[in-house]
Formats: sequence, structure tokens, C-alpha cells
Amino acid sequence: MTGPARLVGREVLSFGAIGAVSTATYAVLYLVLRQDTGSFTANALALLITAIGNTAANRRLTFRVRGRATLLRHQAAGLVALGVAITITTLAAALLGVLDPGAGRLVELAVLVAANALATVSRFVLLRAWIAGDRRHARSPASGPVTIAQPGA
Repeated sequence: MTGPARLVGREVLSFGAIGAVSTATYAVLYLVLRQDTGSFTANALALLITAIGNTAANRRLTFRVRGRATLLRHQAAGLVALGVAITITTLAAALLGVLDPGAGRLVELAVLVAANALATVSRFVLLRAWIAGDRRHARSPASGPVTIAQPGA
């Protein structure tokens, strides 16, 4: 594998590793928050908390973008992807409520993790387009790894 295919393969592996850590963190947060809140609130808060760290990690490790010049724009892109994830997981939880109103917490969590996997695919596509797109625009044809400079630096 060479060139762009190798790059995408590396990005997918990095994104997957970060996603696995984020999903485990999400699951723990969801179960803790679910003790005192409803499923929607627990899901939204757990996704929000993990989305911020996930976006920062993917920006730096997966897409190799550093610096503050595009940080807020990239976090905003992460929040748009979060909106997609909340929509997908909320619809999955609502469907579970219709199909099995008495489902236990572990079944709830399993459905949400599966829905989160679907949301992850859309998250990768969105973040790759926005973050890696910025990286490609910042690179000149002859340059090496990208560091997006801070304003005034």
C-alpha cells in the first residue's frame, strides 16, 4: 500500500484506537450518569464529554494537525459530528423503548454502543473532510508534515 491508501489506512487505525478508548469511556460515563438521570441526558452528557477529548486526540494523532489557528473550528466540527451522534443514538434508544420498554441498563448500553459505532463512521467522514481538509489546504506541494502555525507566531 502506498500514497493516499496508506495514509487513509493509518488514519483509520488511529481513529479506531481513539474510538475504542472513547467508547469505553462513554460506556462508563453513561452507566454512572444513568444512575441519577434519564437515558437521554446520560447519553448526551457522556457523548459531549467524550467528543471534546476525541476530537482533540483525532486532530493531533489521526490527522496530525497542531496549533491553535484552526482549533476552535475543528472543535466546532466535532460538535457537529456530536449532533449527528446524538441524533443516531437517541433514535436507537427511542426505538428500543418502543420494541422493548422494559429493557435493562446493559441492553440499553449495548444498543447505544452499536448506534455509536454507526455514528463513528459518520464522525470519521466528517472530521476527515474538515480537519484533514484544512491540513491539505495548509500544505504546499513540496512540504512535509503539517503544523498549522499560531497567529502571530
